[in-house]
Amino acid sequence: MADEVDQQALRLGTVIRRMRREQGLTLKQLAARTGLSHPFLSQVERGRARARFASLDAIARGLGTTQFALFAMVADSDENPTHGTARVADGEAHTFRGDFGRFDPIELLIVDTEFRDYYSHVEEEFCYLLEGTAWLDLDGELHLLRAGDAILVPSNAKHRWKTADGKPFRQLFVKNLAPQEDS
Repeated sequence: MADEVDQQALRLGTVIRRMRREQGLTLKQLAARTGLSHPFLSQVERGRARARFASLDAIARGLGTTQFALFAMVADSDENPTHGTARVADGEAHTFRGDFGRFDPIELLIVDTEFRDYYSHVEEEFCYLLEGTAWLDLDGELHLLRAGDAILVPSNAKHRWKTADGKPFRQLFVKNLAPQEDS
């Protein structure tokens, strides 16, 4: 049902709304920062729409953070403080915590047949192709990955993905959001 509220989308929207309000931003101001419409942002905040990965990245940047930090805040607000879940339109993210820091494995199904905008973030990212074939544009250098291949995307590297054969591919990303500090 289109009017149904997705509880995971609602938790993510609540975090986005809280951050927006804490920064004193209106929906229209955040829309101007992100290039997204304010009605769409309102629907995201109310859990009535799921932001695709690129839109979530734009929202996070507009709020001065990353999409993965938003997922971590969702996990922090969940009832179980040691495990949380948040979803994006194309996949699912699970946050696990422990004495080793915080790692976010995220499984995505990518269907893009053309390269989209570049992503860049402060976290290093381990990528493992679970199924299919994919092109990774990593700072302008193309890498062809097949199921079973893995690659490390360095911190702050510009990168983007597309299918290599026109068929969707599944990949697992693992990020370390909070490396353990030396005592």
